[in-house]
Amino acid sequence: MASEPTFRDFVRQLCPLALPIAFQQFVLVLSNAFDVFMLAAVDQNALSAVSLATQFQFIFDLFLMAFTIGSSTLIAQYWGKGDVGAVQQVITFVMRHTIALSAVFAVLAAAIPHLLMRITTNDNVLIDLGSHYLAVTSLAFVLIGVSQINLCLFKNTGRARTGTIISAAGVALHIVVSATLLLGWFGMPRFGVTGVAISTVVSRAVECAWSCWKVRQDSRHRNAVRRTSNPAMSVLERDYWRYTLPVLGNEIIWGGGFATYTVIMGHLGTDAVAANSVANIVKDLLVCLCAGLGSGGGILLGGIMGRGDLAQARHVGRWLCRSALALGTAIGAVILMIRPLVLHWSLLDARANEYLSGMLLVCAYYVVGKALNSITVGGIFPAGGDSRFGMVCDAVTIWAIVIPLGMLAVFVWQLPVMAVYVILNIDELLKIPAVIAHYRTHRWLRNVTRESV
Repeated sequence: MASEPTFRDFVRQLCPLALPIAFQQFVLVLSNAFDVFMLAAVDQNALSAVSLATQFQFIFDLFLMAFTIGSSTLIAQYWGKGDVGAVQQVITFVMRHTIALSAVFAVLAAAIPHLLMRITTNDNVLIDLGSHYLAVTSLAFVLIGVSQINLCLFKNTGRARTGTIISAAGVALHIVVSATLLLGWFGMPRFGVTGVAISTVVSRAVECAWSCWKVRQDSRHRNAVRRTSNPAMSVLERDYWRYTLPVLGNEIIWGGGFATYTVIMGHLGTDAVAANSVANIVKDLLVCLCAGLGSGGGILLGGIMGRGDLAQARHVGRWLCRSALALGTAIGAVILMIRPLVLHWSLLDARANEYLSGMLLVCAYYVVGKALNSITVGGIFPAGGDSRFGMVCDAVTIWAIVIPLGMLAVFVWQLPVMAVYVILNIDELLKIPAVIAHYRTHRWLRNVTRESV
């Protein structure tokens, strides 16, 4: 059994996993911020329509996130164990389920885009613009599903850099094509919202084709999506759903809570909404490091537990928690340092800028809890198949505490904007005592692989 790793060993193993994943998340957030900026510069109705239309894709992303987290639990451990056959079987049925799910969303977006838009707004202009966007982007759902499962495979089998290169190239292509079709570069006509949709389909098609080519090129994964069913696959599939369904429940709970937060903030006025939008962009760009640490740490731990070295996994888990606290504190300090620059360049009016100033202060403490929870609830616990805790934790903190308090604060107590914002951002801090207590039970410290599959 391996001896306790040194901090240098830990960093050397973690960085090749965490940094590419963090960069991948960063460029995706940057791409979304670019879309917001470009659409706002072209037409406010276009920005609003696309924002509403992407709520349908947000629901799809929740399902896809659950599928990839469940896949990571099994792939990381079986890869660490050296069982490539099991990895191939997992990818086979996960890809099958993902394509089926993606096809359902694609058909809905293509067949009833107007109905989907009417769920979110009664403005006919926004419905018309958003339905055009949905109809075109319906072509991208299957492409997104396939490429995300391939990228999940890369991350969990020591090829995180490959996935990052593909994602970064896709984002760069999306930005160039989107700007070209929105602004009419190189003699192209201006397509408006449809141009953004076309750009999405083109960039996702390139990502999908490139990732599939890399999967086929690598002899270790060449048969991953072509392998036929066998009795062992049904056993692995049952294991997969055992770990995935709680994650899916967690994603739905979190997604519903996030949507409710947006509704509550929407009742505080346009200044509060505008300030919140800018604060979220700043926060999302920086917490990408937390996502990278959580995902990379989970993959590292999964591989260690898969080969049966639970003692080393315990040591690595402790290092991850300490790193999370240090990272969260550092990100909070960065937010405080760049706060004057953000306020200077935000272009908001005086009242909104005042709100933004306070919101950035709240974000500075929020990210400390976010960092710890990203590495534990989002990385350490799922790595050992412990996916139920996150679902219960979010259900209690979001739906039993934060949302009721937030609604009371707005509709009954009519508290000031900043008081409401503080209430809506205490969920990550409320989780910390329960998260630490659960971590110390070491129930997550498990090898979930089977001896023969």
